[in-house]
Amino acid sequence: MLESYVTHLECSLTGKRYAAGEIHGLSDAGRPLLVRYDLDALAREVSRDSVAASTAPGFWRYAPFLPVRHAENRISLGEVMTPLLPLRRSAAGLGALPDRVLVKDEGRLPTGSFKARGLCLAVSMAKELGLQHLAIPTNGNAGAAMAAYASRAGLRSTVLCPDDTPDINIREIQAQGGETWMVNGLINDCGRLVGEGKARFHWFDVSTLKEPYRIEGKKTMGYELAEQLGWKLPDVIFYPTGGGTGLIGMWKAFAELKAMGWIDGPMPRMVAVQASGCAPIVKAWEAGDEHAPVWQDAHTVAAGIRVPVAVGDFLIIRAVRESGGFCMALDDDVIMATRDRIAQEEGLLLCPEGAATAAACARALKEGLISDADSVVLWNCATGLKYPLPPVDRHLDCHADNPLDALAPA
Repeated sequence: MLESYVTHLECSLTGKRYAAGEIHGLSDAGRPLLVRYDLDALAREVSRDSVAASTAPGFWRYAPFLPVRHAENRISLGEVMTPLLPLRRSAAGLGALPDRVLVKDEGRLPTGSFKARGLCLAVSMAKELGLQHLAIPTNGNAGAAMAAYASRAGLRSTVLCPDDTPDINIREIQAQGGETWMVNGLINDCGRLVGEGKARFHWFDVSTLKEPYRIEGKKTMGYELAEQLGWKLPDVIFYPTGGGTGLIGMWKAFAELKAMGWIDGPMPRMVAVQASGCAPIVKAWEAGDEHAPVWQDAHTVAAGIRVPVAVGDFLIIRAVRESGGFCMALDDDVIMATRDRIAQEEGLLLCPEGAATAAACARALKEGLISDADSVVLWNCATGLKYPLPPVDRHLDCHADNPLDALAPA
């Protein structure tokens, strides 16, 4: 058995405490539960050197800061520490100085997205707590990660996704063992159906923030980033925000690291990036509110951030405000033009959600919201290969007399 430093769980809204080691969904107040640790003991008994010496795969190197007690329940598909890639040729186009903008490329994780982090932890804890059948609403990547890790753990999984989810995602989910259903609605409609199915089919709901452990998986992004930067943090983080688990998780990670004395100095300014066609968090932030009503007629090519309502909206907005950050929404045409330009200039194929962070960085620099001297990290949350790409329509006739004549300048 691993040493566990978990002390309790806590309602993110009211602070009410809940016992660790038991099955939990939302708190009695209908809000996300946060896992709390004995950070004093962690600071005494775990060191940065011991983390660096760990041979565990990827984010499992941070096992002491995670809630899984039994090593046999740590489900793994060969996670890696994802790279930080500097934008060099594209930096000028964004208005930044060379090497001041880094891309954290989460597309290198199992199932090709950062959803692997949160769902790996959720599934591992589901196994530890004796759950048998998991269900999730998804815009694509979360469902794929849940299906893969559930199959690895020997658990059943049911996945409901909007019927306009990218086809590759739908096929991937089913291929990896998820019982896959397409719904003629948005992700919140899928979430409603998952909620209704809990009692009828004995599913456990692993929707975003409706169980406590996806946040714990996503917080490893914060630990990993700090370690990669020599236990320093960047000035600004741009994060593609749908349900916001990763932004919330990173902010939690930074608070834990600071409490243990592993980092010092100012915290990063957190920037929540959304698409103009679905921007409930941006709207609430601009209005000075903490809660965002359902966004009507949600639409964007960046399917992963097409989330009309988020149960953790107030946690996202609090993190942005506490950090001195801001929220920003981008039009789809700007997002896709940014994706194409960076792919051609850097050889780095961002997903649309990741491209949205680069577009937001460019706009923030232009509007003076950040400085070109700021160190910036953009979050690319998935491989761009999961999304439709521009068509190729040029052909050569290899049987023609001079087939290469077609390549000559006009």
